[in-house]
Order: sequence, then structure tokens, then C-alpha cells
Amino acid sequence: MSQSRTELNMVEIDHCVEQIIARLGKDLRVAMPLGLGKPVELIDALYRRACAEPSISLTILTALSLERPSEADAIRGRLLNPVFDRLYANYREPLYLQAERSGETPANIRVCEFYFKAGSRLGHLSAQRHYISSNYTHAARDVVARGCNVVIQMLAQEGDALSMSCNPDTSAEVVSRLKKEGRPYIAIGVVHPDLPFMYGDAEVNASQFDFLAITNSECHGLFQVPRLPPIPDTDYAIGLRASALIADGGTLQLGIGAMGDAIVQSALLRHQQNASYLELLQRFGVDEHSADLVDAIGGREPFEEGLYGATEMFVEGFLHLFEAGVLKRPVYDFWALQQLINIGGCDPLALSSECLPALAELGVRELRGKDFDTLQYHGFFNESCRYSEGKLYTPQGDFCSANMANPDSQQFMATYCLGTQLRNGKVMHGGFFLGSGDFYRSLRDMPETERRKLAMCSVEKINQLDQNPRLYKAQRQSARFINTGLNVSLNGAVASDTLENGQVLSGVGGQYNFVAMAHQLDNGRSVLMIRASRSQGGKAVSNIVSHYGACTIPRHLRDIVVTEYGIADLRSKTDEEVCIALINIADSRFQAELVAEAKAAGKLSASFDVPTVFRQNFPHVIRANVEWARAKGMMPAYPFGCDFSEDELTAAKTLKSLAQLSTMQKMSTLLRGGKNTDSVNRVLEVLRLSGSLSGKDRVLKRLIQGSMNKK
Repeated sequence: MSQSRTELNMVEIDHCVEQIIARLGKDLRVAMPLGLGKPVELIDALYRRACAEPSISLTILTALSLERPSEADAIRGRLLNPVFDRLYANYREPLYLQAERSGETPANIRVCEFYFKAGSRLGHLSAQRHYISSNYTHAARDVVARGCNVVIQMLAQEGDALSMSCNPDTSAEVVSRLKKEGRPYIAIGVVHPDLPFMYGDAEVNASQFDFLAITNSECHGLFQVPRLPPIPDTDYAIGLRASALIADGGTLQLGIGAMGDAIVQSALLRHQQNASYLELLQRFGVDEHSADLVDAIGGREPFEEGLYGATEMFVEGFLHLFEAGVLKRPVYDFWALQQLINIGGCDPLALSSECLPALAELGVRELRGKDFDTLQYHGFFNESCRYSEGKLYTPQGDFCSANMANPDSQQFMATYCLGTQLRNGKVMHGGFFLGSGDFYRSLRDMPETERRKLAMCSVEKINQLDQNPRLYKAQRQSARFINTGLNVSLNGAVASDTLENGQVLSGVGGQYNFVAMAHQLDNGRSVLMIRASRSQGGKAVSNIVSHYGACTIPRHLRDIVVTEYGIADLRSKTDEEVCIALINIADSRFQAELVAEAKAAGKLSASFDVPTVFRQNFPHVIRANVEWARAKGMMPAYPFGCDFSEDELTAAKTLKSLAQLSTMQKMSTLLRGGKNTDSVNRVLEVLRLSGSLSGKDRVLKRLIQGSMNKK
């Protein structure tokens, strides 16, 4: 259906609410996409209606509700909250989220999520009780099982077309399941004018929705992921190591966060400044301790063939890799063609007649119409020929049997049907995206031909192999599925989403799927990145532990674990070898305790001792190496932009330095005081420390003056 904006029969948001209740009654179970794709204006209208009419039962089924950040600490809040006010000036977080956070959700409204913003629901009774633990690939199934009867989705519009844009991940599967079961439901699409129009499976027809509406983008702007904290030293060290495990010509999956950004920055350095990258690998001991593994599955050289992205989340880093010419390996949607390319039997830029018998040898014999359409879409067959009832025809009516194993047919196809080069390849398939305002603008401004290379699709397609194993295995060559974990036990089991007491920190999402898929794929590897230690209650605690009462990835799926101190290859290893590999990349402050616990459990030989070369795993060593790299421009604090202004950055650095001072050092700084230079005045202005101040604020002002004048 091709319709213009005015012909799409757009209705008001309130009309949608009235029709939902009129058609379905008062038991409403609303499914919304994860993250950015939630139509906040519509769910707010439903929420207000349920608040006003307690007879309505409203269940909200979703994940990763996006809440506006705020800083509770009085001092840090002086810097951060004005920045948040600027970033979220026209974003309104959902009303249900505000009520849930304050514990004021009405009794007739329930929110069930299968993924939380990390740490946001710890200790929150109703959120923890109503959490649904589900692999991302099972989310649509579980939403339907919960009785979903309303599906709402934010859409992008470009000309006459509609797109699910940031979230084709689950909604289409939910609707498909509801149709299959013959259940009554309503589907509503809400167009957002700022949402980038994306292609692939994200493209939808207006007829798929019962109603279409337009949101008020001035009141309901897109959520932006703030780019405020610099990449930590530990994350840079981890990201560097992980980047050396990526194979040129391979496949990449990344998650959101500083570690993902560190991998991208390291990969760009590897591609664009290779000599510096090699110097970094030497400095951080990657070649000293992991050279054999890097040689076997990764690389150090620039990306000549390039990478293909097969990723649950289209993180902003993929855009940087795309723009730098790293994300450039196209894949095609016909299994035999992709296999032929993989073995070097087909040059995508110069098709030859030899491709025809080669496809036959791979098992392509009698072409079906669907196969022909796919091959023609990708340019293997030219536009002038057509398929009908087992035959290929020229415009003049000449034809041959569509039997690719027949020599006469091969000759006919080579003469009249073969294209000159392949087209419409995709360099990335992603399930959903979320990022900064610059990220959204870049996608909106990108030429259509380039944007079409970044295809969005459902998680049932991207997070597993089940839909089309032959094709996906051929596309996902040398896959590196890179994710993060909270801790790892000495048996190789990883906890990523749940604490030992059962409190859910985030959710499994697609991590289990990608780890399992890495074991199914030839040359596929799972890489789980874990900080070796953390600060808890002002005390250092190891994230490599002897055992743990929660598990996201079981020990029998153990593969590669990376900390800031090294890489542990756990696949196919004995329990003792796994213990040793993990202890070697643990923080040295905890190695003796880990050794003792492993020996007590009978997992280590009584004679084992940590090799001397691994006994210098201390934070100050990492800090010194990163400072060295940062001074040379290799590991910048903000490689992909920052939402702080220059004065705000100076203020942030000043507050950080003050927080690290001892009580005696603070007293000395107070006594030093200092005059108000231009830079000091700008920082004081940023922190609202000008004019009449309270006693505490005057102390903070003097500390800042003393600290900045010392410099």
C-alpha cells in the first residue's frame, strides 16, 4: 500500500485509546518494544486512562524502559543535572516508569519487563517480583503467553513508506504469533518525525496497523544515551585485548557501553594507525601472553577484507567502523552464493560464467522462483530475464530450463541472464539501536544507498541460526560475539544479569543465544569481558571468584574471558587448566586466595603457584600504561564525542581530583585558596558557585579555587 502522510488516515492518540477499550474491553495487555521504540505519548494516554478508571486492568509488557538520568549527590549534581536538563529538554520518560520508581503504581496497573537498565531496579520490590526472565529470542513468545492483546510501536516515515526503524526486533513476531493463534488484538503505529528510516525487515506496510498516529516530537523527543563518563582505564585495557581477537573478513557483535567503545577505538587504531596499535599490544603484554591465540583466531593487521556486523544491538560504534571502512564485508541472502564467495569461487565485483557450474556443485540444481528472485535482487541474474514455471526467459521469449546443473542451461544463462556484479549486500544486520543525538542525526542524514547496507531485522533472525542455518552459518564467518559479564567463577561459569541473592541487575537479553551460537559456528568464538575487580563499599573486591550462586552462562559453554590483565581461552580445557587461566588474569591482590580456594576444592595441584610473570596484575600498572597511551593520542578519554562543553569537562576533572584528595590534602587546598582566573570563574559558573552561597558551598568554592590555582 503506497500512501502519503495525509492519506495514512492518521488519528489522534486519544482516539486510539478509545478504540482499544471499545474493541478489547478493560483487560489490556500492552506489548511495547525494548528501548527507543516505545511510543511514550500513547502509553502515557493509556496509563492516565487506567489511573482514572480503576476498573481497567493494564499490564505493560516491555523491556529497558528509558528513564531520564539524575544525580542525587549534591556536588556532582551541580555539574550533571544541568547537563541532563539540556540533553533531555524534550524527552519525557513514561508515566508508568515515574510511578514505579516512586512506588506509586496503582493496583490495577502492572509493569512486567524482561530487561532492566543495569542496576536501576535493585531493591525495587514490584519490579523484581514482576520481572520475566527470558532469552531475547523467546521474548515475543513470552509476551504472547502473558495474554498480549495490544501491540504498539514507534515508526519512522520516509515519503510514502513506514519503518519500524530502531526496533524490528520483536513486534512483528508478536503479531505473527497472535494471528496464528487467532487471538483478538489491536496494532497501533505511532510515527515519530525524528526517527531514522531504516531498511530491511524494518520496512512495514500501513495495512499492518489498525491505527496510525503521529507523536508530538517537541514534547516526546528521542531518548539520547549521554556521552559523559570517559572510557575507564580498565575498559581500555580490556577493549584493546578483545580487538586483537577479531579476525579480518570475520563477523562482529558488540554491546553498549565503555568496553564496546574501547574495542571500536582499538579496532580503528589497528586499521588506521597500525604501527601505534602494534606498539600498544607490546606495551600491554598481549603478544607476550596471547600471541598464539591472536595468531590462531584474531589479527593485528588492518582490516583489508573488512567485517560484517551480526549484532543484537546496533551500537554507535558500528557506525564509526562503517564510516572508517572497517565494516565493509557484504553478505548476501542466498546460502550457496554466500558459500561460493567464502571459498573464493565468486568475485562480487565481476561475475563470471564459472559461477554457474560452481553453484550446481554446491547443490543448487532446479531453481525455484523464490531462489531466482533472491539471486536477481542481488544482481546475480540481470533485470531483463524472468522466471516462470521452472524456466528462465529472455525479453524476446527465448528460454532454458532453470536447471543449473544442465550444461545447455548454464550456457544460456551465461549468455542471456548472468549479471555483471553483485548488489544489495548488507554489511550489518542489527536487532535494535539506541545512541546519542549525533548517532540519530547521522543515520537520518546518511544517503539511502549507504543506509540500506545497515539492515535491521528481528532477533529471531539475528540472535540464532534456527531460521536459516545454511545461510546464517555462511554469512557469520569467523564470528566474534563480544559481551560483558559481572563475574566469572573458577569453573568458567559467568554471571551477567543476576546477583547471588536473586536480585536482577539487568537481564539475560541475547547473551546466552550468542554464546551458544558461537559454539555452533565453525570458527565462532564467544568473548566475555569482565573487569578483574570492583570497588564495593570502598573496598576492592575480585570479580574472579571461586564460586557464585547465580549463573547466566554455564560452565559447559565457557569460551574466552578477557580482563584488563589478559585473555583466558577456556574452550576445551580441563577444570584445572580453566582455574589456572583465570587466576593468571585475576587482580594480583586476590590471586593467593583464589589459589587456596581452588586447591581446597580439589581443582588445582597442591604444588601450583602463580607464575611470576602474572604477579604484577595491579591497577596502577594498567593506569600507567593507559596514561602512556593517552599521552600519545592512542586512548583518548572521549574518542567519539562528549556531551560536556569544554568548561564542563574542566569542572568534571576538577571535581574528580577533589574527590581523590585525603582530608589533610583538602585542608591544605582550603588554606591555599587562590584568585579567580578566567578559567576558575568559568568552572564556578558551571557549578553555580557564584553570588551568595551557603557555608558548604563556600567551602566547595574555595576548594575549587585552591585546586585550580595549584595547577
